[in-house]
Amino acid sequence: NDKVGCIFFSDKVEKFIPPKKGRSHILMIIRELVGFRPQSQGTRLSEPLRMLTNVNKKRCTTFILSDFLDPAQDRAALEDALKIAGSKHDLVGIRVCDPREAELPDVGIVELQDAESGRKVWADTSSRAMRDHYAAAWRTRSEAIDALLRHHRIDSATITTDGDYVAELLKLFRQR
Repeated sequence: NDKVGCIFFSDKVEKFIPPKKGRSHILMIIRELVGFRPQSQGTRLSEPLRMLTNVNKKRCTTFILSDFLDPAQDRAALEDALKIAGSKHDLVGIRVCDPREAELPDVGIVELQDAESGRKVWADTSSRAMRDHYAAAWRTRSEAIDALLRHHRIDSATITTDGDYVAELLKLFRQR
């Protein structure tokens, strides 16, 4: 009997479904989730957080489902948005990761493309030094995201695309 709403975003808010009660509303949100195709490939988490703060005046529990990989130049905007939204609402981060992003396999020379910017680079994945550098950069970025969430007192769970998401969510809810 709780109200549920949804904000779909990329580097902008792409769709907002205001919170409502009822089975038909939940089914509509599920339909939108399944059929949603973003107009933009970028990410900017500060935008939906600002919208949440502006449209939802009553305190609510908000689940942020994201990889939390905003561009580095947007870090200050994200920090501000988390601080403001976190002071008004109960934020919970659900971080989605693909284990293949953490380490590159040894498959020789490959072309890699950033899904958000479209930038392409060639990489020699047979080089152990290159794979180690990539894995270290990923760990540093991942630890920074975890530290950011902890700093703003945001409970979080990391769900991998190849893992059991139910177990991770149950662990999160037991902690809360």
